[in-house]
Amino acid sequence: MYVATLLTNPNAPTLELSLVESLRNAWGGDEIVWLSPNEAAEFRLAEMPDNRWDVWADLQQMGVDLVVQLAEGRRKKMLLADMDSTMIQQECIDELADEAGVGDRVKDITARAMNGELDFEGALTERVGLLEGLDETVIGKVLEERITLMPGGKELVATMRHNGSYAALVSGGFTAFTAKVAEVLGFDENRANTLLAEDGKLTGDVLRPILGRQAKVDALEQITVRLGLAEADVLAVGDGANDLGMLHRAGTGVALHAKPTVAEQCEVRVNHGDLTALLYVQGYCRSEFVIG
Repeated sequence: MYVATLLTNPNAPTLELSLVESLRNAWGGDEIVWLSPNEAAEFRLAEMPDNRWDVWADLQQMGVDLVVQLAEGRRKKMLLADMDSTMIQQECIDELADEAGVGDRVKDITARAMNGELDFEGALTERVGLLEGLDETVIGKVLEERITLMPGGKELVATMRHNGSYAALVSGGFTAFTAKVAEVLGFDENRANTLLAEDGKLTGDVLRPILGRQAKVDALEQITVRLGLAEADVLAVGDGANDLGMLHRAGTGVALHAKPTVAEQCEVRVNHGDLTALLYVQGYCRSEFVIG
């Protein structure tokens, strides 16, 4: 048995009953269940539709996300989340680069790396090198003035943890940021790279080994073994090429507002909803959300 979930931007909920009914009838689905009025609905169906991606593309033009997945086992026991442009709305290294006066150069490298055009480790080393000499106190300034949480993040983490799930934040960014974001959002643990500094100034390097794509897969493997979980029990979310390893290995891998070259390699794509979409995909109703 499969389940089809349709959802929209919660700030402008425009999901119409007629649209959901039309798709349900075309696919021979069961009764429609509203997870949130005008925002998210689902229905069960016997088999995976052959025209799923054609319908998905049409719905994208209407501002609607569509996810079709197996109904059994969709509520997960672990959240494995990327940080930059996933749990927060910025790329931390880009914000530091702005403060260092090399913003445009670094942002270009970041975009290409996240799109899979550049080797992640090489791109990170090059960008961090451009931060050499930046005052270490700028990190706190960036955290305070430039970093904003992705909508729905607190509800996602709090609701999953309330229901017994474990939450891990894994980033190719920096521990100076993940520690704070993890604390604010309520993650159980966080992993990232460590910026090196001497005499209060960034050295332009990071502690080895560099945490990149493989480190996120390693986190998935290590944490599931430690907790006695299967990889199928994991919901992973990210937006960049360095997230693809964990997105493919997790039971449900969600490409959230991802680069097109990344999204097309994932079965679950959220382009219009916020992080609460990950709760709807698991079958949670808005009435079940826990506010962090």
